[in-house]
Amino acid sequence: MSTDAAHRPPISLYGLQARYANATFTAASKGNMLETVENELAGVKLAAANSPAFKSFLENPLISRDKKEKRVKEMFEGKVSIVTLNLMMVLAGNARLADAPKISDTYSQLMKAKRGEVEATIISADPLTKAQQTAVEAAMKVQVGKDKKVILSTEVDPSILGGLQVQIGDQFLDLSVGNKIDAISRTAM
Repeated sequence: MSTDAAHRPPISLYGLQARYANATFTAASKGNMLETVENELAGVKLAAANSPAFKSFLENPLISRDKKEKRVKEMFEGKVSIVTLNLMMVLAGNARLADAPKISDTYSQLMKAKRGEVEATIISADPLTKAQQTAVEAAMKVQVGKDKKVILSTEVDPSILGGLQVQIGDQFLDLSVGNKIDAISRTAM
């Protein structure tokens, strides 16, 4: 059967953007063009961010669905894969072109999960040294598992006073001095 488990998205995401991203992932998987579609959708998102005219076209509700479908076909046909073209045509037909950048982000999430990548953000009061960053990466690797790749980003927020705040996927761990002071002040009252 063509809808077997080999083509299903690696994680379950929900919502409007996820419906389109999941269907696109399945179609791209069947066509063996997952990375191609990921790059094309990232290009659509980038174009929407950098071109006010393109962004306006995507978001303008006054342009009829038929005109948007025709214009999308003119813009994309022969320049992108059939999967990306079909997605953009469906979005135009359903008056959902404005959601294309969010669908791109959701598709990117699916691709990261397929590659075993886990995004983690470390927030510290001062910039981390290379040794500290390496130690944190090693600790993250143990936390997420050896079969996963940690994509680490760091941020500096002096308001936490010291320590770290760690965000791994949808989990948040606050080990900051500011949080400890807040906890002590709440219990002292």
